[in-house]
Amino acid sequence: MTNSEKALQMHEKWQGKIETTAKAHVNSREDLAIAYTPGVAEPCKAIAEDPEDAYKYTIKSNTIAVVSDGSAVLGLGNIGALAAMPVMEGKAVLFKEFGGVNAVPICLDTQDTEEIIQTVVNIAPAFGGINLEDISAPRCFEIEERLKELLDIPVFHDDQHGTAIVVLAGIINALKVTGKVKEECRVVINGAGSAGVAITRLLLTYGFRHVTMCDINGMISKASPDLNWMQQKMAEVTNLEGRTGTLADALQGADIFVGVSAPNIVTKEMVSSMNKDAILFAMANPVPEIMPDLAKEAGAKVVGTGRSDFPNQVNNVVAFPGIFKGALEGRASQITEDMKLATAKAIAGLVAEEDLNENNILPEAFDPRVAEAVSKAVKELI
Repeated sequence: MTNSEKALQMHEKWQGKIETTAKAHVNSREDLAIAYTPGVAEPCKAIAEDPEDAYKYTIKSNTIAVVSDGSAVLGLGNIGALAAMPVMEGKAVLFKEFGGVNAVPICLDTQDTEEIIQTVVNIAPAFGGINLEDISAPRCFEIEERLKELLDIPVFHDDQHGTAIVVLAGIINALKVTGKVKEECRVVINGAGSAGVAITRLLLTYGFRHVTMCDINGMISKASPDLNWMQQKMAEVTNLEGRTGTLADALQGADIFVGVSAPNIVTKEMVSSMNKDAILFAMANPVPEIMPDLAKEAGAKVVGTGRSDFPNQVNNVVAFPGIFKGALEGRASQITEDMKLATAKAIAGLVAEEDLNENNILPEAFDPRVAEAVSKAVKELI
């Protein structure tokens, strides 16, 4: 039986990967009177008088919504709300299993930006945070920014920031392995969607000075045609030399490549043209931009992918459960840029100096220290 066949079989058996479990057990008339009417009126009155009491008396304190419109699901594209449900259920499982956070999958049957924003605002009172998932760019940028302005609970688009945080964590350790200095590194980001933009922004915030973004047409600059509004903003702060040309041109003399794009678009020749001891994160899934063995043969020193069958897996699961765990426990109203940087450093710090090498730059997803370390990093900045 193939993994694909087994996945279908297990999903049919599960009929959903999560369920509601009651903490309040109703085995008598007294139990019923306390958990429901008339006793339930007491916390209702308390919350009506002081909305903060919702964190004391309801699931709001440790529950988030996982919200998607199904417009950019995995590598499947725009498959719609209903077909996105298995992914959102899976995300809810990961929040619970890795971070102890309750998560409710909510798939919205609309791809209208205003309708999504208003719907999330309307359901927000029941939740302690909002995790946006698999919403296409550039709408995802506006949706997240507007919701952060409108709500007093954390809003986090994992496709953007979870990816960026783990990439930065890996790069922090890859710099140690190679002896490269961030201020001197030339970085190429291939893919100018949600993940590519967020990675670029976080690397700039961390202190990288020479970052160039590429899309299907090559290097992005202020002169590039047909950029969306977010790409235009990024063109103002990247590729400051205004270089033009293909991805191959961009990689000549580069120190770091981060791919969130398409399979097999980087060749050995392109890697060979990079600086000595190059760092490559080829994260297209399931087939990366270049296979790790080919990149190593071409001279790359550190290679990461999104896959679990190669060293240095760049996996968001080391970030998002702990981020929301910390944000909820610390009652953060937002997840800030400083928190993202602190989280990346905390993840990188879990790989001990004596264990750090070109094939071990990130902690494993199942490392029990991860969620607690990330949570602590977030809470220290609240």
